[in-house]
Amino acid sequence: MKHARRRVLLVDMDETVATITKFRLELLGYRVQHVATGEEAFAAIASERPDAIVLEMFIPGLDGFEVTSRLHNDEHTSDIPIIAFSSDADLAHVQRAFQAGAKEFVVKPFDPIVLERKLEQLLAQAPALN
Repeated sequence: MKHARRRVLLVDMDETVATITKFRLELLGYRVQHVATGEEAFAAIASERPDAIVLEMFIPGLDGFEVTSRLHNDEHTSDIPIIAFSSDADLAHVQRAFQAGAKEFVVKPFDPIVLERKLEQLLAQAPALN
């Protein structure tokens, strides 16, 4: 369980995708918190800062692009790596996610190994916060 102290915030309104993703990451030893909206994401971050965020771009309320931009532009959260997560692989959306501050982009449906590798690479670049 090499990731036991690493906390991942998963933001996705699709319960099925969230359940599968959360389960898979927990098997790897991550502590995963799931929320469904941008507003819930900010509350979760204020409660306990995550080491990384996997964020669906098309969520209700504040969408993932806005959440990413706000986190990226806030000095207290700008260093939290964000993996943009979306079923829309349109180049304009991918570019928008990166311009907002995402460090990686994963297209759904996704290969779990791709998500795991991208998450591991991002977390390897920064020490554990907890």
